[in-house]
Amino acid sequence: MDQLLSRLVFPRLAGRASGRIPLSAGDDGATLDLPRDGELVFTTDSHVVKPIFFPGGDIGRLAASGTLNDLAVMGARPFAISLAAVIEEGFPIADLERLLDSFAAALDDVGAAVACGDTKVMPAGDLDGILLTTSGIGVARRAISDAALRIGDRVLVTGTLGDHGMALLAARGEFHLTTLLRSDVAPIWPMLAPLLDELGDAMHAMKDPTRGGLAAALNEMARKSRTCIEVIEADIPIRPEVLGLSELLGISPLEVANEGKAIVVVDARAADDALRILKRHPLGASAAIIGTVSEEYPGHVVLATEVGGRRFLDMPLGDPVPRIC
Repeated sequence: MDQLLSRLVFPRLAGRASGRIPLSAGDDGATLDLPRDGELVFTTDSHVVKPIFFPGGDIGRLAASGTLNDLAVMGARPFAISLAAVIEEGFPIADLERLLDSFAAALDDVGAAVACGDTKVMPAGDLDGILLTTSGIGVARRAISDAALRIGDRVLVTGTLGDHGMALLAARGEFHLTTLLRSDVAPIWPMLAPLLDELGDAMHAMKDPTRGGLAAALNEMARKSRTCIEVIEADIPIRPEVLGLSELLGISPLEVANEGKAIVVVDARAADDALRILKRHPLGASAAIIGTVSEEYPGHVVLATEVGGRRFLDMPLGDPVPRIC
């Protein structure tokens, strides 16, 4: 364990101190020098992914980005994060090094520090490779709820949907598929921070469409805010490769997880400015305005289809692509 920490972990994750007693001290905990202004936002998540390495990322980048993004969509600048790894006996050290490098690179994207962590080893066969659990602390001037939608608001997505889930599904080899699809996994704080700075109170709500995709996220927001979200199907950005794979497998791209995208709800007067700001960042190049908040069917999402009709976009009944986040 001493060698694992001194040779693998500390050189990669202990370079940016978060307080007087940092990760590199090897203590039972760490101290944090917290800002005096704003609200603290705290989140936690566990990550089990198959395959561990996939086009566009790996479980290390996914674990870091997932927690960082949960903070970001609440308007919180990621500040510090923890990492606990449960590892199967015999897991290759070279693979662990790759995962730690990916984890560290994601933190570098937002300037966050690793404050603390833990490692456990399970006997071979008791675990499928590795499980990562992360917790994160962020600081927001005023945290944003995903339930603060108002009638008349406009709904945006920051990029193409379904990339992550479909890329992992293709990478599993179960369907013998060949595709150039890559996961969208990335920390999104650098893309969202300018929205908060420039739009201020016109920013009403945000959410990252991870498990259950756009359909689950919009339904949660509509139900919690007791509003109706009306979405135009033709305006939702989806890559042709994702559409083709979805049709082949009978899976809706609107129900598949994303790991580098966000739903943004703003005052109608700020919608065009929000789109312009998002498109300034590479992660927001495909951002689009996809809908409006109304009072027609409170607690529901209505989809205006490309063939001219309207239907409810329901909450997914299950996870069409398990173990992808």
